[in-house]
Amino acid sequence: MAAMAPRSSSMLSLSVILFFVFFLSSSPSLSTQSFEVISGVIPSIAGDVHDLLPKYGFPRGIIPDNVKSYNLSDDGSFEIQLDRPCYVHFDELVYYDRKIKGKMSYGSVSGVSGIQAKKLFIWVTVTGIKVDSSSGMIDFYVGALSEKLPAKQFEEVPQCKSKVYNGEAAAI
Repeated sequence: MAAMAPRSSSMLSLSVILFFVFFLSSSPSLSTQSFEVISGVIPSIAGDVHDLLPKYGFPRGIIPDNVKSYNLSDDGSFEIQLDRPCYVHFDELVYYDRKIKGKMSYGSVSGVSGIQAKKLFIWVTVTGIKVDSSSGMIDFYVGALSEKLPAKQFEEVPQCKSKVYNGEAAAI
């Protein structure tokens, strides 16, 4: 019996190691996200891009819920990959492409690509975003023009919808 104890404890240790190897290799939140240090902020390995946004002055819900991966460089450049392109309805209907890029600093994103908003009957490309924390508003830039929207409407992470039906984002 004494000879079996070391064997069973080594089998248990091997099982635990295999479990963690399987867990780490299959977990999408750990295996598909790329983390780097930006301006002294080190994101938690268990967090996602929605948890990182408030550290840069943005509300969590400015990006939809279907983030597949993201990458932040030390110069503030970022790329967010979504599972699929989608629509979200805030005050305006917004389209998120599969890949969203830009350069982020505290309270500001420039060089945005991959986000469009529907204004009247046309789609316009969002090129920049700036948070005005004193007024509780967010400026969305379309070239030289901008529109202010209340930051409150971006507090909750919105659900990504695949289609538009009667001007509203809708699930498949």
